[in-house]
Amino acid sequence: MTFELTILGSASAFPTSKKFPTAQVLNIQERFFLIDCGEGTQIQLRKAKISFGRINHILISHVHGDHIFGLFGLLSTFNLLGRKAPLFIYGHSEIEKILDFYQEHFAKMNNYKIHLHKISKRQLQVVYENKVVEVFAFPLKHRIPSFGYLFREKNRPLNIKKECIGKYNLTINQIKAIKNGEDIITPSGESIANDKLTETPYGRRSYAYCSDTMVSKKIVPYIAEADLLYHEATFMDSERKLARLTGHTTASQAATIALEASVKQLLIGHFSARYKQTEDLLAEARRVFPDTRIAEDLKSYSVPLVRMSRESE
Repeated sequence: MTFELTILGSASAFPTSKKFPTAQVLNIQERFFLIDCGEGTQIQLRKAKISFGRINHILISHVHGDHIFGLFGLLSTFNLLGRKAPLFIYGHSEIEKILDFYQEHFAKMNNYKIHLHKISKRQLQVVYENKVVEVFAFPLKHRIPSFGYLFREKNRPLNIKKECIGKYNLTINQIKAIKNGEDIITPSGESIANDKLTETPYGRRSYAYCSDTMVSKKIVPYIAEADLLYHEATFMDSERKLARLTGHTTASQAATIALEASVKQLLIGHFSARYKQTEDLLAEARRVFPDTRIAEDLKSYSVPLVRMSRESE
């Protein structure tokens, strides 16, 4: 069951010869979410061989250009490709003005509908859910309203050990009850504990996205124990004053947040173009949080399934 993040762009402000501005695709069990849509996103989608038709949800962190300049092109391409399925866009209410402009000037003959979910509450909130995943938005600390996103799988039904179905002649109703965690009573009156009938379940996987933001410990409870955290690291610590002035984070600050939130792995990105190499940014972060990796354009990062212990259920 797939849980994979693909980086389409990892640069800040503007594209370079090697990096595109911010955009990512998260695939959760073949449900695809586009997170931010910087310039050239549709080019990177093609390079990553991600079908445009799989993108039904676009989550925008904030309305600075390096996070939305790819939106008009992508929306237009959807139409040119004959898209019929509705598209759902999530973001601060300011994005409504941008979409109104697009629809007035470029989408009078659109084949599909765009539904905007406006985020305004300055607290953790559910913005989308289906039977597989819940998506939460939470406030970040930037120069304009900005939101992070948390993607968390829902609990799966327990898997029954196949040999138990025949051994105990389980009925359909008993199978449903067992999947919901119940014990069973056999016709002879024997009580069979649920953990004897089911496989040890897999844990829920989660991904947290934080860009753009100044360092803020207020987000720690929102992203606590995430399997994978992406946190912007625009500058090195030597530019901490500039980071604060521009509403951004340094590599060591991002690592400190990861450490305090007890996440399993940290990805850093949104690098200033002043850094031609990323090794120093990575080294700075790893001094605080060793399990840090660099977000690289067109590279994918998977979160594996891990079985829970019975005690942690």
